[in-house]
Amino acid sequence: MRNYDLEFLKRFSLVIGFLGLVTVGLILLAAYLHRQLPPEISPTAASRTAARIHPVGAVYAGDTGAAAQAAAAAAAAAKAAGQVAYGGTTDGAVIYENLCGACHTNGVGMAPTLDHAHWDARIAQGAETLHRHAIEGFTGPDGGIMPPKGGNPALTDEQVIATVDWMLANLK
Repeated sequence: MRNYDLEFLKRFSLVIGFLGLVTVGLILLAAYLHRQLPPEISPTAASRTAARIHPVGAVYAGDTGAAAQAAAAAAAAAKAAGQVAYGGTTDGAVIYENLCGACHTNGVGMAPTLDHAHWDARIAQGAETLHRHAIEGFTGPDGGIMPPKGGNPALTDEQVIATVDWMLANLK
């Protein structure tokens, strides 16, 4: 063998050795990162666990307990009523600009923009269906996602309906 052949083999061996060390290092890093992920829980195992720890009975406190429970529910409803979004306005333009426009202006999450090409098929389903999808949320067949109340649970149903109606009236 000639000297330049030996020199080539030495350098080639060094490169191969270095690449082998990098490969082993990446494998060890991947194994370490994989161990950091929490294990996935089987839905059947979760349901069995929930069934095992489910309480067998409940305490009945009589009329006094029922009255306290009704008072607590009424207080929670009053507190929730005081937390209405956007001051309780039913101006669809205000709600659209502050909440809905984030997705419906640019089509984020496959949200339909305000043009007839995106809305005509939806309008054919009826306004009640559009209102229900906006209030309850909807996952479309094309993968588009509409979160319940646009992602703001503080909106009232009337506010959502007013905003959907405003959007329909302002289609281009």
